[in-house]
Amino acid sequence: MAKLVAAMASSHAFTLVDPEQWDELRERNRAGYKRRYGVEPPQHPKISEEDLAGLRLRYGRVRAGLDELRRSLHEQRPDALILIGDDQNENFKEEHLPQIAIYLGAEVFTSERGEGGPRRHQRYRCHAGLAQGLLDGLVEREFDLSFSQAFPDSQLLSHAHGPIMERMIPQADIPVVLIFVNAIHLPAIGPGRCYRLGQAIREVIEEQKAAERVVLYASGGLSHFTAGYPWRHYHGPYTYGSISEEFDRRALELMARGEGERLALLSSRDLLEHGDVELRSWITLLGAVGKRPAKVLAYEPFYRALMGMAVAYWGMEEDEGSRVKGVKGSRE
Repeated sequence: MAKLVAAMASSHAFTLVDPEQWDELRERNRAGYKRRYGVEPPQHPKISEEDLAGLRLRYGRVRAGLDELRRSLHEQRPDALILIGDDQNENFKEEHLPQIAIYLGAEVFTSERGEGGPRRHQRYRCHAGLAQGLLDGLVEREFDLSFSQAFPDSQLLSHAHGPIMERMIPQADIPVVLIFVNAIHLPAIGPGRCYRLGQAIREVIEEQKAAERVVLYASGGLSHFTAGYPWRHYHGPYTYGSISEEFDRRALELMARGEGERLALLSSRDLLEHGDVELRSWITLLGAVGKRPAKVLAYEPFYRALMGMAVAYWGMEEDEGSRVKGVKGSRE
């Protein structure tokens, strides 16, 4: 019987690059906003409060959290890493946008889009057997999954998946299962449905006959109002570059207390209003871990990086006494 031995979650995008690059990346994002909406968004006023020395210090906590996830992942020696994230017009276009999808191919190449077309990075093996088992088991549980046997030229373009794989398994020595949960194309799957999806994923894992160790990873969030945010559906007070810090902290505190199921009671409108549409990946993971408290390794709001960054870990085989509760990170 297969077993879920650990769960992990983190932000992505700016989270995976050093603060020295954030200004350049933010300007690219602002340019993307202008292309979409015809106007240049303003710079958030809190950017002026962030100096590079302070950014480096606070980002060090995030980097340390990511490093701890990578160490823990390899210490677990899993047979598969299931990676949950959204897709932002990368592998799935507006012509075919699933609410939930799974990749069934034998391999993918992490890639990035460039002016001359996608550029391949590294080959990763996929755990096609577990992916097929998840597809079958989830459909039996009335989750209508879409699936892909192959991406064009086997290229994984999703920035919620590829960069996390390169950071966490740089040697490409752990097979992956790729799950896509829609976040930015509204209407999107609701938080309650995400939580039940996670519960079902756990059930299906434990039904697999092979005695394999599985780690689950949620990629995305936390709150951010960037060029890719579904602005046409939003009518609240937050502007480009805002971060809903208290919403983020409240969500992490619930996870740290083992009360993640309360996030399943949120509505899609709640996520939209707080710029936390990618929290869907985390809520899916929470369904799989149940009442087990999170070890929250870091939370930092970075206005130069347009987002609240977070890192968390759930040791599914740890004793109660070894769990660490609380939200690490500065308050500004």
